[in-house]
Amino acid sequence: MKKITTFLVFLIISNYTFAQNQIEMATGLRSSGKIYVVVLVLLTIFVVLGIFLFMLDRRIKKLEK
Repeated sequence: MKKITTFLVFLIISNYTFAQNQIEMATGLRSSGKIYVVVLVLLTIFVVLGIFLFMLDRRIKKLEK
């Protein structure tokens, strides 16, 4: 039980430290307006990946028949 508690405390502390660094980076990107470019690129990647997986699923279903 002590190992689990120690691990959870370590995980929370490391997550908090990572979040602080991430917030500073996001603030810099947001102030320069580049955050919208990052969001647009990520959204484009996810949409293209979703379309690709949907088309791949349809092709596999046709092959199974």
